Amino acid sequence: MQLNIFRTLWGVTTPWPQTLSELKSVGCCGIEARVPSTAEELQNLAGRLLTAELEYIAIVFSGGGVIPAQHETPEHHLERLKERFVAAKMLNPRFVNLLAGNDRWPLAQQVDFLGKVHEMASDIGLVCSFETHRATSLYSPWLTLDIIRQLPQLRFTADISHWIVVSERLLNDPCDDFSTFIERVHHVQARAGYDQGPQIPHPAAPEYQDALAFQQKFWMKIWHSQRKRGYTQTTLTPEFGPDGYLHHLPFTNVPVADLWSLNAWMARYQQQQFRQFLSLTEKEMQQ
Repeated sequence: MQLNIFRTLWGVTTPWPQTLSELKSVGCCGIEARVPSTAEELQNLAGRLLTAELEYIAIVFSGGGVIPAQHETPEHHLERLKERFVAAKMLNPRFVNLLAGNDRWPLAQQVDFLGKVHEMASDIGLVCSFETHRATSLYSPWLTLDIIRQLPQLRFTADISHWIVVSERLLNDPCDDFSTFIERVHHVQARAGYDQGPQIPHPAAPEYQDALAFQQKFWMKIWHSQRKRGYTQTTLTPEFGPDGYLHHLPFTNVPVADLWSLNAWMARYQQQQFRQFLSLTEKEMQQ
């Protein structure tokens, strides 16, 4: 199995040549970014992907943005997705990473909606990976497990930093069993959160090593599961970002770290961790 690392464009403001140079410097094979909203932007992105020979993970929001419009119904979301999936298809993505639904909908409505989204993506010919994210249908680990019982066909993007914040703890209690979720994870977003926030200030900081270690162990379980499922490649996006995720110093509003340096550090660290994973699993197979 191979590890394919993608660069998030969330919070990236550098010129494209610099962005491209940086992602290649840490071994990224592509980008993970939102599907553009206009035909011109769509064409520009398609050209960049083709010229740079980059793979693409398409990000789509069923609610129009990270925080869905609260007055919109599931029908509104489904109508938007018809257009967004068609736009995504034009970019030939590896798959669509979807932030779907609204956390305020009741469980029965969530299940009905997500089942219809899965069918819609399949009909269009897209692989859809549903991201675990606050404000969406999958904001809670416990609700997600309930959804899996009724929709076992769904595949997921694991961004468990959100679940850690929602639960206000690392999910490492003996009662916590996420095996049914892990068995369905398609993609990993490697941003480390902690019990009071979705993003630690720096993944190398010793005071946050317990949080990083728990999440790394979770990602390793995903790799084990994917290997058993026959995955020959696994995808991972280091996803440290801005928008209140990146810590700033009070009064000066100066970021505590450079955003790219955080994601570059995580990319290299995941490559190291994946080599260890391969070494351990090969030894286990020989025994």
